[in-house]
Amino acid sequence: MKTIVSPSLLAADFTNLQADIDMINRSEADWLHCDVMDGVFVPNISFGFPVLEAVKRICTKPLDVHFMIVKPERYITRTAKLGAMMMNVHYEACTHLNRTIHEIHEEGMKAGVTLNPSTPVCMLEDCIQDVDMVLLMSVNPGFGGQKFIENTYMKIGRLRKLIKDSGSNALIEVDGGVNAETAPKLKRAGVDVLVSGSYVFKAKEPEKVISALAGSL
Repeated sequence: MKTIVSPSLLAADFTNLQADIDMINRSEADWLHCDVMDGVFVPNISFGFPVLEAVKRICTKPLDVHFMIVKPERYITRTAKLGAMMMNVHYEACTHLNRTIHEIHEEGMKAGVTLNPSTPVCMLEDCIQDVDMVLLMSVNPGFGGQKFIENTYMKIGRLRKLIKDSGSNALIEVDGGVNAETAPKLKRAGVDVLVSGSYVFKAKEPEKVISALAGSL
């Protein structure tokens, strides 16, 4: 079964973004993963709505927008207006997660919830049936190019069991350290969506890398 591939915009060349988006459009990538960072929830600042709006105008792939910010619920309406397919918020950043999930759905988007490496999957027991996707961070959020956290494989297994036991249809996405070594293991563990940044955009032939990830190599 084909794996959904969502290359991470964070690793693109921002001096020639048009060329990298054109490559994504030609490729077998299913989505484009967009990391919005505020320098508060994570120790880095990435980009905001002006960049997202520019990308949406030229990208033909659905936007998988991952908010690494405090109080992401402030931007639900604007994200929907942008035309994002998925709005993904951190469990750790949402005081009223259930409300936020439903507000995302009310705006016509799919709702994703992200867990940091130290957050156990059991924290989603009471909302797993309402979410469309769970993103497991396999590195500590904030910076690209980090080393993959090996405990992620066991965490995927626990999340897959929670999804099955609850009757949820949530997809499992993993972000951080996804490459030729980790991707096959992640697929075998039960991952549906692979986010990959540096491994894709720094490759000599990124379209071939994306195609290989889609088949999980």
